[in-house]
Amino acid sequence: MASPITATGSVADTAQADDEKRRHRRVLQALSGLLLGMFVSMLASTVVSTSLPVIVHDLGGDQAAFTWVVTATLLTTAISTPIWGKLADLYNRKALIQIAIVIFVLATAAAGFSQDTGTLIAFRAVQGIGAGGLAALSQVIMADIISPRERGRYMGLFGAVMAVATVGGPLLGGFITDTIDWRWNFFIALPFAVAALIIMQRTLHLPARPKVKARIDYFGIVLLSTAVSLLLIWITGAGKDYDWWSTETVLMAGGALLAAVVFVIVELRSKEPLVPLTMFRNRTFTLSVIASISIGIAMFGTSVFLSQYMQLARGATPTEAGLMTIPMIGGLLIASIVIGGLVTRTGHWKPFLIVGGVLLIAGSYLLSTIHYDTNFVLVSLYMFLLGAGVGMTMQNLVLIVQNTANPSEIGVASSGVTFFRSLGGTIGVSVMGAALATSATNLFTDRKDDIGAALMKLGEKGAAIGEQLQSGTIPQVSALPESIRVIVEDIYAQAIAHSFLIAVPLAVISLIAIIFLPNKPLTRMTTTERAEAIEADLATVSTAEGMAALQATGAVRTVDAASPAISHDDVAADEASARR
Repeated sequence: MASPITATGSVADTAQADDEKRRHRRVLQALSGLLLGMFVSMLASTVVSTSLPVIVHDLGGDQAAFTWVVTATLLTTAISTPIWGKLADLYNRKALIQIAIVIFVLATAAAGFSQDTGTLIAFRAVQGIGAGGLAALSQVIMADIISPRERGRYMGLFGAVMAVATVGGPLLGGFITDTIDWRWNFFIALPFAVAALIIMQRTLHLPARPKVKARIDYFGIVLLSTAVSLLLIWITGAGKDYDWWSTETVLMAGGALLAAVVFVIVELRSKEPLVPLTMFRNRTFTLSVIASISIGIAMFGTSVFLSQYMQLARGATPTEAGLMTIPMIGGLLIASIVIGGLVTRTGHWKPFLIVGGVLLIAGSYLLSTIHYDTNFVLVSLYMFLLGAGVGMTMQNLVLIVQNTANPSEIGVASSGVTFFRSLGGTIGVSVMGAALATSATNLFTDRKDDIGAALMKLGEKGAAIGEQLQSGTIPQVSALPESIRVIVEDIYAQAIAHSFLIAVPLAVISLIAIIFLPNKPLTRMTTTERAEAIEADLATVSTAEGMAALQATGAVRTVDAASPAISHDDVAADEASARR
């Protein structure tokens, strides 16, 4: 006969298991709309990635236009991210992310009607405003409903969404471009957006937030926008439209520097700063920002120009280019899922970040060595290494910042890291695009005799091709005759490989920053629970009796119904090691 103690223990274990299932089910329900919203944003972005060379070619754009089609979105994403993060600390987060989805998808659909690259760039800029909201708010809401320690458990879901969008998007976009028309790439996300809004309204129930008086730092927004915009415009045109050392450089670079200095002064004096500079006193935040800048360049820069490499240096069609970039997405997906699970299981995060930093360096350097005829198995390996590096580092840097940030500043802290990652990607794409354009121009000049000889053999058709190449418009390499195609592929392969080399020293800086990150354990408390703990003056309590005053759950209460509590001893031991 079982002893009373054993029987009681079995009942307690069963009850705890049931509670855990209920908590898990509530979290999954709350995440469903958020996951679909993220899928919408990623699909709308990736579905046009492999089609951009064709789109820019059809609209008569050159390499600078191609760069700005990408940079415009990244620029407004970077600028709007801290704004959305600040709004998340002031207003209803659920309403904000729904507004962000609407802005993003409507701007994306409008871009499908573009008749020239200028209009396309303008709509892509509006699209970036919505993307900034989705990037910032998704991280903030995740912190509301899942504790840092439990986050890895659910990263598999986000990894699956990422896989479907990042692998399926380019393939779908390439297929639509090759069989229907590239404009339909911009309309494909509309039905998913409607579904995301409906599901999010029904399933996402966030804890009530105290009402606060809203103050928006409009002056800071203008200064930040001015500084970043002037910097990017200068980088794009320098060396082509004007010399690196010229009056234009002095005006734009000097204006960007002046706006940045004034921005810092304004933020230090503002009662509600857009980017609270006091957060840089937190060593974890500062080093994570430094690391994120490099990761943004690796993530955005290389992915953008890999698509160009496949089509301009290997003569692939948009559909084929989508298939050929799968190794990078596979590395990112596998790394994010596996490492997320290991972080949750072990509680250790720093070793994985260091390995990810090393892979970033290796992948960036190896991609700088590729040629138009490099064995594609090797190119796939290089892409996989880079993708794995991004997957190990990108989300985990946001995670550890949320782990140490004050609950009242979780929005600006999360969006701060995302902002600098987007800013790094924006500047990276601009610099890499400028380097690619300069290298390609110089290489075309060096190979003009070879190109002329190949064109002469083609007669009248060769004259038309030569006129197109001289115009600066991005060529459709897969449609060129073999004799001229090999030369153009070699030129673009060298130019793109040269641009990849820019990411290497920045990846080294990222690794150094990661090495010096404080190795603080992950808390099991959500943002809401930590805020309650601070209000109760129990944030540093390390006894089970003290923690019993809190409703610590380990996974958030996502509905109004009461949530069962996890072991108070586990929470107390975890919180005893964290400084709040």
